[in-house]
Amino acid sequence: METTAYFRNDVMAKRPYIREEWLLLALSAPVRREVQTEDGRIRHWVWIEELKRYLRVVTLEDGVTVHNAFPDRRFSP
Repeated sequence: METTAYFRNDVMAKRPYIREEWLLLALSAPVRREVQTEDGRIRHWVWIEELKRYLRVVTLEDGVTVHNAFPDRRFSP
């Protein structure tokens, strides 16, 4: 799985509980996917039972390089 330096150095430092399999699930079978109009990055959402929340995974424009991931409290499918 490809990731940005920001994801490796900042996101995982703040959220070390995020698992690689959750990220892969979000990329392969998201509940919803949308392109951010301001920068072309792609948001993917997936339900994570252990968190009891949706996880938002943001990739670069290529759709595979993970840039950010966090539990999204406001997402509703």
